[in-house]
Amino acid sequence: MLGGTEFVGRAVTEAALARGWDVTVFHRGRHAPPPGVTELLGDRTTEDGLAALAGAGDGLGGGYDWDLVVDTWSGAPSAVRDAARLLAGRAARYAYVSSRSVYDHPAPAGLPEEGPLVSGASPDAGGDVSYPLAKRGGELAALDAFGDRALLARAGLILGPWENIGRLPWWLLRIARGGPVLAPGTPDLMLQYIDARDLANWLLDATRSGLHGPYNLVSRSGHATMGQLLDACVRATGSDAVLRWTPAEKILAAGVEPWSDLPVWLPPGELYDAIHLGDVGKAYATGLRCRPVEETVADTWKWLEGLGGVAPQRPDRPAVGLDPRVEAELLTGSA
Repeated sequence: MLGGTEFVGRAVTEAALARGWDVTVFHRGRHAPPPGVTELLGDRTTEDGLAALAGAGDGLGGGYDWDLVVDTWSGAPSAVRDAARLLAGRAARYAYVSSRSVYDHPAPAGLPEEGPLVSGASPDAGGDVSYPLAKRGGELAALDAFGDRALLARAGLILGPWENIGRLPWWLLRIARGGPVLAPGTPDLMLQYIDARDLANWLLDATRSGLHGPYNLVSRSGHATMGQLLDACVRATGSDAVLRWTPAEKILAAGVEPWSDLPVWLPPGELYDAIHLGDVGKAYATGLRCRPVEETVADTWKWLEGLGGVAPQRPDRPAVGLDPRVEAELLTGSA
């Protein structure tokens, strides 16, 4: 596991350990990995940063040190390139957690894996690279080194315990404060997302089955609605919060940004079609199962409570959430 201490990487590590697998975690040492792993330290962005990985291995049968490598990297593609090249002869398979952001914008509703991809991505790119180009470049690096032994999991919106982006944690913590809560748009708006643990379980099953190539990895659209998500937050927190559903037009007119100011939510339009209306038939046909939204929300709240109600935050991602003053203005009608 390249990473393995936070969010999706943590979910994959925990899932593999639960299956009784032997897990090696290669990471920078910023966060403690789950107990029971073999730990290797290194920073893949520095010169000789892969040295600990280069000198490790389990000597498994078939000439491979590891059956599977899982990589969640979202920075410069050259880091994926270097790791994949190093491991190409030492690992049986390489699973790269990519993103549906690799599709050319605007991605229409119902777009399958064969849809047009962003242009200009390179596995050799270093430094600052836009997220879509970084993820597509990472895909190309994995394919270049592993060919049909590479699995590309194009995840959509990811929620669940260990989230360090802040989307579901923000809603839970806001609703836990109680009182009237600005609820965007209409409660019947269909959502498309995946619990990090469901992503992890599908990934491990898929690689054991020998699947390769790209898969859109997210729930069916409408697996939950915006109303079901927020209602689940109210129940999980035991809050006295009252959801005040507010027209999208009013919210947008106040300068509120969907997705960032109001996480998860997007008003109907091109971006909504791309994020919440993707084709996931291929993943479901190969065994993807998504747990109920109530379970994702309740487990995330339990995890947050264990942290004292303070969610972790990735340093390379901006904090999300609506300014309380703007929310108050919208709720009183003065915005």
